Amino acid sequence: MNFFKWTALGVGGVVAVAHIGVLGHIITATRVPEAPVINFPRGDYSSYKIEAGKEGYSIEYKANDPAVLESQKSLSLDKEKRGLFGGGNESRREWRRDQYTMEGTRNLGGAVADGEGKSAKEIECIVADAGARSQGAIAGSSIAAGVGVPAVIGIPYVGWLAAGWVSLLGGRIGSAAGSTVGSMLNDC
Repeated sequence: MNFFKWTALGVGGVVAVAHIGVLGHIITATRVPEAPVINFPRGDYSSYKIEAGKEGYSIEYKANDPAVLESQKSLSLDKEKRGLFGGGNESRREWRRDQYTMEGTRNLGGAVADGEGKSAKEIECIVADAGARSQGAIAGSSIAAGVGVPAVIGIPYVGWLAAGWVSLLGGRIGSAAGSTVGSMLNDC
């Protein structure tokens, strides 16, 4: 056999194998699953409901179900009192229904208003900011009293007023600087 025949046979073999591969791909690609495959994230409190039929399907998914946990307690007390001057009967029925969040805190009802429900980090930042502001105000007033007040106290007629303004301004500037430094140091 010559070179041309070997080349033609090789190209023909490659084309034949390619056609078989394409036919296999087309046959498997035309198979349509009866229902879609959906992977829902699963957690401790997630639930889902799927209804599927020939006409279509519907999915109901809840990522946090139950959002509120419930506890019910009841107490029945029947007590007969005996005594020297007569007795009596006491009958008590108590029923308590509590709702809890997932964190374990008891739901007291009502919506959370602005300013309530802050995280521990937010509360820590508020306290740290208040302390940093007060320390900065003290430092700013002290620096102003030592440097700025002696410079303006000698102004005739209004020196005492200018000295007060300088002291107040030093306190305000120190408070703002203290807040900035405190927020950087406390990662707020």
